Amino acid sequence: MSPYKEKHGPSYSDLAAGTERARPVLHQRGQEIQPFGRIARLPIALDEKVCQGSVANLNQLLADTMTLRDLYKKHHWQVAGPTFYQLHLLFDKHYGEQAELVDAIAERIQLLGGVSLAMAADVAETTRIPRPPRGREEVAVQLSRLLAAHELILQEVRTMAR
Repeated sequence: MSPYKEKHGPSYSDLAAGTERARPVLHQRGQEIQPFGRIARLPIALDEKVCQGSVANLNQLLADTMTLRDLYKKHHWQVAGPTFYQLHLLFDKHYGEQAELVDAIAERIQLLGGVSLAMAADVAETTRIPRPPRGREEVAVQLSRLLAAHELILQEVRTMAR
């Protein structure tokens, strides 16, 4: 095998001719192209400080919305009792709605030149919504927990909007 092929793998012409099978290039490493917390300047007619503040607020909202989304899925899986079926469907519906909001918030962060939170550990460190126990809770407690999370987010966005 040629030194080029050893280092870079098969060429396009080798692949096109069928003499080499396409193989993924594994274990690649590289530097971050944009650190978290830094704004990429985009031509959107907003001052960098405005974008920075909005991205910070939106990342907080993103972390809390992702947590709320996950609470709905947790309760969807763990609901029990005579209202199981109705709540199981309702929690899953709200999970889907929160997932759409998560995507919209993350995309807005990108449009402002920011980097959105994405990993569970980062969300857990950032969210203001208290972590629930791992086990199953009564329906009334599940509903109360969800309402409290919604209220926290509503208070948060009102403050951010000011």
